[in-house]
Amino acid sequence: MSNLFRHFRPWKELLQIFFPRNCCCCGKELVGDEQMICLECLAHLPFTNYSRIPNNATEQCFMGRFPFEAATSFLRFSQGNSTQQILHQIKYYDNYPMAKTFGKMMGEDLCDSHRFDNVDLLIPVPLHRKKEWQRGYNQCLLLCQAIAEEFPRPISTQTLYRITHTESQTSKNREQRMENLQQVFRLRDSKRIEGKHILLIDDVITTGATTSECCKELLKAPGVKISIASLAIANG
Repeated sequence: MSNLFRHFRPWKELLQIFFPRNCCCCGKELVGDEQMICLECLAHLPFTNYSRIPNNATEQCFMGRFPFEAATSFLRFSQGNSTQQILHQIKYYDNYPMAKTFGKMMGEDLCDSHRFDNVDLLIPVPLHRKKEWQRGYNQCLLLCQAIAEEFPRPISTQTLYRITHTESQTSKNREQRMENLQQVFRLRDSKRIEGKHILLIDDVITTGATTSECCKELLKAPGVKISIASLAIANG
C-alpha cells in the first residue's frame, strides 16, 4: 500500500496534512521534495572539508598517539547545533534514512579527496553486544554500510570487538574517557587484516579516546595502516 501512495500526489498531500514531516534540525515542516532536513538547514550545515586538508583538526587530535595515514570528519559538532540533532537521530532514534544519507555523502567526499584511495577495508567502531542488543543496531555500522555504497570497500565487523560494556562517555572528561576505555577492544583474528590499510568509521570524535583505543588494537596486526573518518568532530 505504501508503494501505491508514492505514485499518487493527492494521497501524499493528504498524508502530510495528518502526519506532517518536520526538519530534524529546526523543527519546521518540510515542504516539496525536502527529506529529513530543510534546504535552509542543509545549506548551513557546518561542513569541514577536512578530507582535502592535511594536518586538519581531526588529524591533530590523534598526532602523537599512534601512527596513522590520514583522518577526516565530515561535520563540526557543538552543543545545540544542527550536527547534534543529526547525531541524535542516527545514534538514539534508529533513523536509518538519515544514516544512509550522510553516510553516502561521506563516501562521496572520501572519493573526491583522493587522500583515501589506498584504503583496503572499512571497519566500524564496535558496540558491546549488550548495548547493540539494547539499541538494536550499531550507528557506526549504518554509516559504514552507506559509505561503502559510494566508496566501495569491503566491510569487516568480525575483526575488532568490544569486550567490556563501559559506562557512557558523555559526561566524562578526557582523562576519565581514556581510563574508561583501557583494554576495552580486542582483535579477533589479526591475520584478516595483515598488511591492510584500514579506514576506521566513527560517528563522532570528542576527545578521540574511543577511536584511539580501537586504532591501537588494530595496529597490533603486522603491516596494518590506519586512517580514520567520522561523521562529526566536536569543536575544541
